[in-house]
Amino acid sequence: MTVTDIRPSLRHKALAASLFVAAGLLIGSAQAAEAEKAPAQHDDAKHEHRTLTPYDAVYKTSTSGLSIKLHRSLSLDENGDCRLTSDGKLLVAGISEVSVFSLEGDLIQPRSYVYQLSGPVSRRREVHFDEGSNVIRSLYKKEWYELPKTGDTLDRMSQQEQLRLSLLNDPTPRDDMLFHVADGRKVKEYRLVYKGEERLETPMGWVDTLHFERDHDDPERTSGVWIAPRWDYLMVRTVHIDDGKTTEANLISATLDGKPVSGTSS
Repeated sequence: MTVTDIRPSLRHKALAASLFVAAGLLIGSAQAAEAEKAPAQHDDAKHEHRTLTPYDAVYKTSTSGLSIKLHRSLSLDENGDCRLTSDGKLLVAGISEVSVFSLEGDLIQPRSYVYQLSGPVSRRREVHFDEGSNVIRSLYKKEWYELPKTGDTLDRMSQQEQLRLSLLNDPTPRDDMLFHVADGRKVKEYRLVYKGEERLETPMGWVDTLHFERDHDDPERTSGVWIAPRWDYLMVRTVHIDDGKTTEANLISATLDGKPVSGTSS
């Protein structure tokens, strides 16, 4: 099935679902706030703190015969403030996400998140972590909600970088990790289960990855994410299955601090 085989309205709805899942649910399997995580014990004289590296990455996302490229970029300014963006477009459908956050050691402090789906169908989500406020303001389906604010709650995008930052500074994966993310009308709790190491073939070569799966209550839903320690724990692959429908995103190119990533020949 090709894109031209589908009427515009149906094509857009399917694409919107694909993008929404890929940008949120899939990578969201790695929901990150450091709840229930014991601080790593290091010898300060020997342990060198690592921080996030700016990157640009392109993912091919596919579902139901449709595919689109999602461009994701992380930039840091001179003050250490971070801006994470993701966008993709196919014909009349477009999606963009922006998360702004700061770094405090190996923890991320979120500031704002905006999700925009444009085209015949339009959706917008916002999450704001206003300094000095004891609540998180969340826009969902054109209504604003106030969510409880805690020090470990992140948004849908900054959580992805929190996972990377945590592993950069404590590279031994635990069997499971509990995370919290402000999403829609509530703060959601997720458990990420470590499944082991897997070697994947990519357009940049073979690379060793860590495989995690999200612990769903619904047996009809599964979500998996594969991240590469060699590439500063960039996401390499995600797969989400819901009611028999599979959505998959694969890394097809990336640069870290301006340098192209590369794997091995075998």
